[in-house]
Amino acid sequence: MSKLVRILPGPATQARAQLPVGSVGTRVAAPEALSARLRALEASLSSFGSALVAFSGGVDSTFLLAVGRRVLGDRCVALTAVSPTMARREIEDARALAVELGARHLVVESHELDRANFRDNPGDRCYHCKVELLELAFPEAARHGLEVVLLGTNTDDLSDRRPGLQAALERGARSPMVEAGLSKADVRELSRQLGLRTWDKPQLACLSSRFPQGTRIDEARLARVDAFEEGLRAFGFSQLRVRFHEPIARIELPVADLPRALEPTVRERLVALGQSLGFRFVTIDLAGFRSGSTAG
Repeated sequence: MSKLVRILPGPATQARAQLPVGSVGTRVAAPEALSARLRALEASLSSFGSALVAFSGGVDSTFLLAVGRRVLGDRCVALTAVSPTMARREIEDARALAVELGARHLVVESHELDRANFRDNPGDRCYHCKVELLELAFPEAARHGLEVVLLGTNTDDLSDRRPGLQAALERGARSPMVEAGLSKADVRELSRQLGLRTWDKPQLACLSSRFPQGTRIDEARLARVDAFEEGLRAFGFSQLRVRFHEPIARIELPVADLPRALEPTVRERLVALGQSLGFRFVTIDLAGFRSGSTAG
C-alpha cells in the first residue's frame, strides 16, 4: 500500500475562499471534518482489492484517481472513454493528468452517438450516456482483473436531476466520494492541499449539454461547438459555454467577463469566429454563465 498523505487541520486560506465557478452551493467543511471525510474515502478505497476509475480529467475524477493511487497503488487504473462529445482539449488533458499521477491509463472509444436515445437528445440523455460508459468500463475492469468500477460523483451531484446516477446504481458502479460525504467544495480544497493542478479547474460538462432537449446531436454539430469554445479560450476566457440554437450561438460567460466580451474589437472577433463556424447569429447571454444550466 502506498503511503497516504495526511491532511493537517489549518486556518482558512485565501485560495479556499476563492473557489471557482462551479463550486457554489456548498461550503468547504471545517478542517477536522474535512480530514475525517478524507480518511473515510481512504478507508473505502482500501476495502477494495483493486479499482477502475472512470476518468474524465475533471476535478472530481482526478482527485479520486489521485487518492486511489495513493491507497491502492498500481491496483488503481484509470479509464477514459473518448468520443466527439468530449472536447478535444479535455481528452489531451486527461492523458497528461494520468501521466502526472503515474496511473495506468486505458483509453477506449465510446459510441453514444450510435444510440438513438442519446443522439435524439431526450430528457434522459445522460442515462444513455452513462449506460454506454459503464458497458465499456465493466468489461475492461474484468479484462484487467479489477474488482470495482468507481465514479467521481460528489454529494452536490445528488441535488441535481442526473439520470446518469440511476444508470450507475442499476449497474453497480460505486461512488466512494458520496459515501465519504465529500462535496464539490471539499474535493476542490483537498485537491489544492494535495497539490493537484485541477483544484481550480473550471467545471466540465459533456459537449452534448450545449444542445436544447430535443435538438439532434451529431458529430459535425459537436465539432462546431467545440471549435467555438476553443476559440473563446484563445481570447482569454476560461469559464464559458456555447449553447447551440441553430442558426444562433448563445455564449455564456461569467457576468464579470461581459464588459470585455463587448469591447468592440473582441465583440467583432467573436462574431467573425461564430460566423466562420456556420452560425448566422452570435449572441451573448446577459444572465451570464450558470453552472449546471442547460441549453434549453
